[in-house]
Amino acid sequence: MLQLEFCGEWFEVSPDEEFYIGRDGALEIDDNPYLHRRFLRLAFVEDLWWVENVGSRLSATLADSDGNTQAWLAPGARLPLVYAGTTILFTAGPTTYEINLVNPEPAFAPARAEPVHVGDTTIGPVALTQSQHLLVLALAEPVLSGRGSAAIPTSAQAAERLGWALTKFNRKLDNVCDKLHRNGVRGLRGGPQQLAVNRRARLVEHAVASRIVSPDQLPQLDEEKARSVSA
Repeated sequence: MLQLEFCGEWFEVSPDEEFYIGRDGALEIDDNPYLHRRFLRLAFVEDLWWVENVGSRLSATLADSDGNTQAWLAPGARLPLVYAGTTILFTAGPTTYEINLVNPEPAFAPARAEPVHVGDTTIGPVALTQSQHLLVLALAEPVLSGRGSAAIPTSAQAAERLGWALTKFNRKLDNVCDKLHRNGVRGLRGGPQQLAVNRRARLVEHAVASRIVSPDQLPQLDEEKARSVSA
């Protein structure tokens, strides 16, 4: 029996039936007009749990519970749920959602990664400076607060949270998106020389799923705001 958690509520997914997630399904998320009526499907096939994107426009980010592996689930794609814990993040309109899955009989466990240190060091293949990390943290704050669904701040709101000028924030946002795009993170650019319209939400999905940012780091936002004001 697969277990699913959303906004503190737990569901049991039976291997004998398909489980749909969307505006109309076993997990009826909310009345978000940007969300598909049926977006994700969970099913037990050939001794494995699978998640399939049955929508036509939205994509989802999947990661194991430790953030060591990550995949982008595009419309029409499906992936096996092989880990004990899987996090799913996706954005519909202004809202980003987080769903957690617990598989009591995982196919295998991921190898334990080396400890990650935030700052002027490497996080996976990407080196983020402290200010770039703070930018991502400010954008991800509502999701990290643990409500299950949250609106991603605008650039102006995130800049205000940090006490930065909007021009500084946008310049660093461009740099972070370019850096991650060059390292294979999809969805941050809309095409050649074009920025993706929802790049802030996609950046948050990647950062939260990869554990680049975490709830225990949120006090750093108040510290940065105090430094900016005093300066």
